[in-house]
Amino acid sequence: MGEFARAIFIGVQPFWTALLPKTIHTPRHKKLCELLKTHRKSAGLTQTVVAERLGRPPSYVAKYEGGDRRLDLLEFLDVAAAIGFDPLKFIKTFISR
Repeated sequence: MGEFARAIFIGVQPFWTALLPKTIHTPRHKKLCELLKTHRKSAGLTQTVVAERLGRPPSYVAKYEGGDRRLDLLEFLDVAAAIGFDPLKFIKTFISR
């Protein structure tokens, strides 16, 4: 049995999880959520409109803006397209703040 499977069955946390701390509910994550919300509002869009453009329920937008859900890179790019902002400029702004 491999280390990962053993960890699941025995309940021991795999060693690599200690090396990668969770980023959700951190100050950086909160800043990201606020910046996404600011961009949406600046575009004059509601959560419902963005959700419709993404083909998702409004709760999807509410959860990532509220910090209850993380976005992976591809989801972030979809959100950028739905709202209409340049993801590269967004990242530069995020890093500089």
